[in-house]
Amino acid sequence: MSPVNIEEIKKESESVISQLGDPELISDPKKLEELSRRKEDLEKILDKEKGISELKIRLEENQEIIKAQEDPELVSLAQVETSQLEKKIKVLEKEIENLIEDEESAKKQAVIMEIRAGTGGDEAALFCGDLFRTYSRYADRCGWQMKVLDSNPTEIGGFKEIIFELSPTGRREEKNDIWALMKYEAGVHRVQRIPETEKSGRIHTSTISVAVLLKPKLTETKIRSDDLKIEFFRASGPGGQNVNRRETAVRIIHLPSGLIVTSQTERSQLDNRQNAMTILAARLMEKQQQEAEESLSDKRKTQIGWAKRAEKIRTYNFPQDRITDHRIKKSWHNLEEILNGDLERIINDLKNSEMSE
Repeated sequence: MSPVNIEEIKKESESVISQLGDPELISDPKKLEELSRRKEDLEKILDKEKGISELKIRLEENQEIIKAQEDPELVSLAQVETSQLEKKIKVLEKEIENLIEDEESAKKQAVIMEIRAGTGGDEAALFCGDLFRTYSRYADRCGWQMKVLDSNPTEIGGFKEIIFELSPTGRREEKNDIWALMKYEAGVHRVQRIPETEKSGRIHTSTISVAVLLKPKLTETKIRSDDLKIEFFRASGPGGQNVNRRETAVRIIHLPSGLIVTSQTERSQLDNRQNAMTILAARLMEKQQQEAEESLSDKRKTQIGWAKRAEKIRTYNFPQDRITDHRIKKSWHNLEEILNGDLERIINDLKNSEMSE
């Protein structure tokens, strides 16, 4: 591993330790948990690098003894220890390499996103569809693959709910770390616009909620078949009408937690079952993380639905052609361009704000 990378890790470690020293951090249990985990990960790498540095000092001392050739017995001992030290250094270097590879692997992990209509009826459902298209176009720009896991469409073209997966494709030009970019979308989104059916021109306000969950790896989730109740039913289309004669849709109930997930987007029962299990695994992992966060601080509940989204994070004001993110108190204009997938400027500003805290 190059010294440059180690210096970067040292700087990041100092930054994380500094942020953990902020007394205000206790009011944000999720960020506290993230920083604590990051501190542990960085310390593992730095501890091994420190061990390598100490071994190299001893290695240099032995090489000086061997070079001097003053005491044959001492030279022999130095040669034996030199071989042992070189092996230990290689082991530690490999362990550091594995830790870095694990980090890179995490950056390539897929995410599950859920968009749900809140207050506002049909207008909220329509905006669910609008935001889904925004994320679809942004994913396309980033080179990611999108797969719809479940949806509940409405007759007017929107969604009461849509759940989808974003995953890396392995293409060289794609953006890394889907989670790091999309995590800022989790929360309540408010939209203000005049519905097409509104004759008086009155502005209508509606809300939708977005959850962003890491897709668990197979090794991270162990779901016992005895804990599941699996039901099959006919898939339905807009308005609730049955669109399939066969029972291809799947509903899975996780008995210990009471979580219920469904999938009906695929034509086969097997594919829908796999999609439902993917959603269930992500929700269970998120539930476990929330429970860990709540044990750190019980100042407020962090769970609404399946993600931390208690506060309104963003407002889309169509009459004024403006988007405002309330977390950083910043606005951007040209709503149409942003909803066409140009989320880069918003995400970059949120990332910069987070790094400067």
